[in-house]
Amino acid sequence: MKSAISGIICVIVAGCAQSTGTPVAKPQVDPSLKAMYGAVQEGDKSIPAVDVFKMDPRNVRQLVNYRTRYPAGTVVVDPHARFLYLVMENDKAMRYGIGVAKAGPEFEGEADIVRKGRWPGWVPTPDMIKREPERYGPLSEGMPGGISNPLGARALYLYKGGQDTLYRIHGTNEAWSIGKSVSSGCIRLLNQDIIDLHSRVPKGSRVVVLGELESGKGEF
Repeated sequence: MKSAISGIICVIVAGCAQSTGTPVAKPQVDPSLKAMYGAVQEGDKSIPAVDVFKMDPRNVRQLVNYRTRYPAGTVVVDPHARFLYLVMENDKAMRYGIGVAKAGPEFEGEADIVRKGRWPGWVPTPDMIKREPERYGPLSEGMPGGISNPLGARALYLYKGGQDTLYRIHGTNEAWSIGKSVSSGCIRLLNQDIIDLHSRVPKGSRVVVLGELESGKGEF
């Protein structure tokens, strides 16, 4: 399905063509897109608005046609295509742009969302401290929740067989990182998007992280 979002994000009033001496009209933001990625205030915590003009239209949260063997309510992560899908009824899914690990997916297969966090605290993993001791060593005791916290506004904690995988789906205010391989292992969404996803999925929801051979399949 060709997305209408690209039309939304690129709503430009007439007169944008090159001309000599003719003023060029200022780009206009679609109100629905502005609301979707506008600033959010939660108590004493503020989430800045996303500059939608700098977003790749493919990364905008959108409903897509999606056919899969997984039932509605399943979260399907395609780290190779840089998308996360929340499977819905009638061959539909809500699609979110994501940022993924620098060296490829840290987890592959199925897991369950056992915990859900709002403005979660964060502790770097032993591997992260080992790789970058100067950066993460001082944070070994943890960091409280907040806008500067790497987990952002929300986090979904993935467990397999009752054990914490240390794999998270979480927020970020680094909009530039969506669609790229930049994280230390987890899946990141814009804070506005993780708030939306967090509100839609209950604890116990199944998460499937696709391998490279399954990547890019499902949308039509």
